[in-house]
Amino acid sequence: MVMTKSLCAAALALGVTVGGPALAQQTYTLRLNHVLGPREAFHAGFQDWAKRVEARTDGGLKIQVFHSAQLGVEEDVIEQMRQGANIGQNTDAARLGTYVPGIAVVNGPYLVETLEEVGKLADAPTLKAWRQELADTHGLTVVCFDWVQGHRNFFTNKPVRSPADLAGQRVRTPPAPIWQESVRALGASPVAMAFGDMYPALQQQAIDGVELVYGNIASGRFYEVLKFASPTRHILLVNFQVVGSKFFNSLPPDYQKALVEECRAAGQATSRKVLAAEAEQQKALEQRGMTVVGDVDTAAFRAAGDKAYDALGLTDEKNAVLKEIGKAQ
Repeated sequence: MVMTKSLCAAALALGVTVGGPALAQQTYTLRLNHVLGPREAFHAGFQDWAKRVEARTDGGLKIQVFHSAQLGVEEDVIEQMRQGANIGQNTDAARLGTYVPGIAVVNGPYLVETLEEVGKLADAPTLKAWRQELADTHGLTVVCFDWVQGHRNFFTNKPVRSPADLAGQRVRTPPAPIWQESVRALGASPVAMAFGDMYPALQQQAIDGVELVYGNIASGRFYEVLKFASPTRHILLVNFQVVGSKFFNSLPPDYQKALVEECRAAGQATSRKVLAAEAEQQKALEQRGMTVVGDVDTAAFRAAGDKAYDALGLTDEKNAVLKEIGKAQ
């Protein structure tokens, strides 16, 4: 059988290789983009995911992992995915909230705080409905969201013990409403900025601090330009692995299953390693000269965080998710 030019072009656009005369011999390639550096635990975790999928599909589906946003910034990559490109993106609910607003609550203050709670999200009816809307209406398929990058804390040049200590401080956030309103609710002035721009912005004093996980501080050498770590643990950073629905639907059912199940397995294993390393990462920052604030008023931050959901009109959505995962309010 001879393929038409249009069919060949369609196959190439989806990252499909036709080996031989039969379409059954197709192989597929997914290019996975993430903004983190090659030393981050997530990068190793993504490589593990790739190995698992390639082995399970006998080489039929391969994942190529690109660190440090080599394929572009998240927002641009996500738009390419929607058009059918064979690209995946490690992203978060905050950015996905620009398409389906409710899903942003997953990255809201103190929504989930343990891996057990994160695991329950996959079966929450409200989350299932949001994921279906992302796929059906916006062309984005969530492969899994079992990748936890750690607890986000404030890192500044002044000690932060309560929301009042953040008054007037310009703190970088990703460019998404839930991040900005969360930082505002917790007391700071949010400044939307790409991940790669933070270090020079701190050097030039364009911002006063950041809110990140411990691993980001070490890998990005932010300890060179920041003095204090305040463990507010205000967001347990749940990451989503997302692909374009056109690409996902082009895969054979067994490949789809392999992609999802191995994503969950690799993500859960990586998340356990990340959270287990937080204490050691904190000590390492202290050894590099940072001061860890020991008397943070977590209760005050927790109470302040509710204002973020109110500001975005997402309080009902937050309460629905909490009820479904069995978390007391």
